[in-house]
Amino acid sequence: MAGTYTIKLDGMTCAGCAGRAERAIAAVPGIAAAAVNLATRSAQVDLGQASLADVADAAEGAGYPAHLIEARLNIPTLHCASCIARTETALMAVPGVTGASVNLATRAAKVSYLEGATTPRALADAVTRAGYPAEVQADGTVPAETGDETRSALRTALIAAALTLPVFIMEMGGHLVPALHRAIDGSIGMQSAWLVQFVLTTIVLIWPGRQFYRIGIPALLRGAPEMNSLVALGTLAAWGYSTVALFAPSLLPGGARAVYFEAAAVIVTLILLGRWMEARARGRTGAAIEALMGLHPDTVRVEENGAVTERSVDSLRVGALIHARPGERIAVDGEITGGSSHIDESMITGEPMPVRRGPGDPVIGGTTNGAGALVYRATQVGEGTVLARIVAMVSQAQGAKLPIQATADKVVRVFVPAVMAAALATILVWLVFGTLPMALVAGVSVLIIACPCAMGLATPTSIMVGTGRAAELGVLFRKGDALQRLEGARVIAFDKTGTLTEGRPQVVDIALAEGWNRNALLAIAAAAEAQSEHPIARSIEAAAEGLDLPPVTEMQAEAGHGLTAKVDGQRVHIGSARLLEEAGIDRAALAGQTEAWQVSGHSLVLVAVDGTLAGALAISDAIKPGTKAAIDALHEAGLSTAMISGDSDAAARHIAAQIGIDHVVADVRPDGKVAALEALRERQGAVAFVGDGINDAPALAAADVGIAMGTGTDVAMESADIVLMSGDPLGVVTARHVSARTMRNIRQNLFWAFAYNAALIPVAAGILYPVTGMMLSPMLAAGAMALSSVFVLGNALRLRRLHRPERAA
Repeated sequence: MAGTYTIKLDGMTCAGCAGRAERAIAAVPGIAAAAVNLATRSAQVDLGQASLADVADAAEGAGYPAHLIEARLNIPTLHCASCIARTETALMAVPGVTGASVNLATRAAKVSYLEGATTPRALADAVTRAGYPAEVQADGTVPAETGDETRSALRTALIAAALTLPVFIMEMGGHLVPALHRAIDGSIGMQSAWLVQFVLTTIVLIWPGRQFYRIGIPALLRGAPEMNSLVALGTLAAWGYSTVALFAPSLLPGGARAVYFEAAAVIVTLILLGRWMEARARGRTGAAIEALMGLHPDTVRVEENGAVTERSVDSLRVGALIHARPGERIAVDGEITGGSSHIDESMITGEPMPVRRGPGDPVIGGTTNGAGALVYRATQVGEGTVLARIVAMVSQAQGAKLPIQATADKVVRVFVPAVMAAALATILVWLVFGTLPMALVAGVSVLIIACPCAMGLATPTSIMVGTGRAAELGVLFRKGDALQRLEGARVIAFDKTGTLTEGRPQVVDIALAEGWNRNALLAIAAAAEAQSEHPIARSIEAAAEGLDLPPVTEMQAEAGHGLTAKVDGQRVHIGSARLLEEAGIDRAALAGQTEAWQVSGHSLVLVAVDGTLAGALAISDAIKPGTKAAIDALHEAGLSTAMISGDSDAAARHIAAQIGIDHVVADVRPDGKVAALEALRERQGAVAFVGDGINDAPALAAADVGIAMGTGTDVAMESADIVLMSGDPLGVVTARHVSARTMRNIRQNLFWAFAYNAALIPVAAGILYPVTGMMLSPMLAAGAMALSSVFVLGNALRLRRLHRPERAA
């Protein structure tokens, strides 16, 4: 890999950083030269005997990791799992590439590489040189199959069928109906009939069937055979033998003169028919994404300078004032400024009941306005909208590879060469123990019946349909491998506030220390909490509505336990009992009242001013309607449940007892939630964590599967593997149901793909001949091969009928 490359580095802020990075890279064994440029944040290296991977490791070790970026490629000529292996190998051979994942279902590749070391165009060229023409995706999203491929495949299959039918009738009809054979022999003669078959079959091979030879033969010559190579070898063998029998019969041993033109033609036709069925089914696997992308309207009515005009949605900018008639789609995310209506959000959240929205309420692009007229101001447009983010998330998940696919990938890398070896061995055995025609039939059947396509489609098609259907049900799998990890989770752990409860707490009682009054305490507490994002802060502000709030400085959040601030010159601590304990503040004055609140299940907020307890607030948060049903459904599925909360132990256990939670870990900071998850994992196995707030982000990232409520913060959603758009705990039940059903579907597909090849390749080789006296026809082999892929796709498409489990519904 000798040569000079320029790679981008992250984390450099000064000349000292550049010097350290340069010395680290220059110390790599075999490096010829290295120069780091602070201005461009890049390193120029002459590799000598080193590799870019060595350089990247050295830079990262010094604290300045190489910057990785991602490219996506369209590769429309992929047809089988062997194609995937070849293209991934070609991509990984490009200097600077750190990872490559090719998806047969979407016919796309996702490649991560060191910025500066290569370009998306160079990656596409590398795949093209490997025999699979590729183009760089312009928008970075996996494209859905269009009808063009399906129509083209159907047209090609029909042409092949029209040319093949006369060949099949003349040859096979003559075998099945002796009178037809005599009629042909008595009219044009068998030699002329064979000549007609030769012409028609040759046209089939060089016109509709040319794709097999255009791709398969070069791949064979490169020493990288794939499925097209098997078809090319099998059909050319049948055509070549028949051509010799027709034009030079003296070259064949006595009694071996026979023609198999119909076999070559029918093989091509059946496989082309299978590819049409495959393209049609594969197009439907991406139906969910296409439906999501079609949710927003093309045009919208915008108010400017008092006049309402119709404009393209693509021309909208943040702040635009948009009018929505009854029944119209909401074009982009926004905030209602006029009117009220019930809005159907089912296509985004999966919730069937329309939601009442009025002035000040948010609206989501892609949802449907009800009977009222609305005016709303655009807050997000283009790629920033919820709908665009959903499409991007689902597309990313659909391009993922699951761990379960690793075994199939290993088999696929040697599958085609192994099949070719098996075909050669079959021919040699039949030449020894049988006849030349029998050897030809058996060898061609082995080549044709082998199907790496089914193995390549088994996992990605199920992922595409499963994640697409999940999105329609309001569950977004941000990472495809979360499908497999969620199925394996043994414990589902929940945050409390905003996850199991409504997240709209209210102040229900106040206890005052001597010398304090209600308004003074609430004013100080509300002023301090004004800058907090926690739902409890909003409840305190609501309780202090109408009061004059004093100025606040030096506000600092104490993760998971409250905050400290300087309010009107006074040092204020507001939060949990632990916060005051760590500050050395005595709580005894109100201990009796606060303990009674906690026993009743209320959350406790203590307020101290200048080191002295000033009062306490009792906070109550209603349990979400679906919480109890969700916990019961998880128990029925054999899962254990846990609640990990920063609330007091008494309050947390009171909630847990009402809804049936198995394990309670309370009074913990955000980093304590991570430790609690690890303890659960050690005792019971893989853990999924469900949360909604910024303080849940560490736990969401640390869990085996992180599940974020879509009603929560962006930080939580970015840390999660799965997002529940509705914010309903029953969404966890739906997510696990989709995960379990999709994984079962994948296992069915993989079993079929492996069992099909393991069972039918020996049959094609003639293993049953000593028992039955019959050989498998290459035409039947072609039909079986074509149907194997269709079976896998059809089985995956059953996931489109997935519904919520009965309890979740």
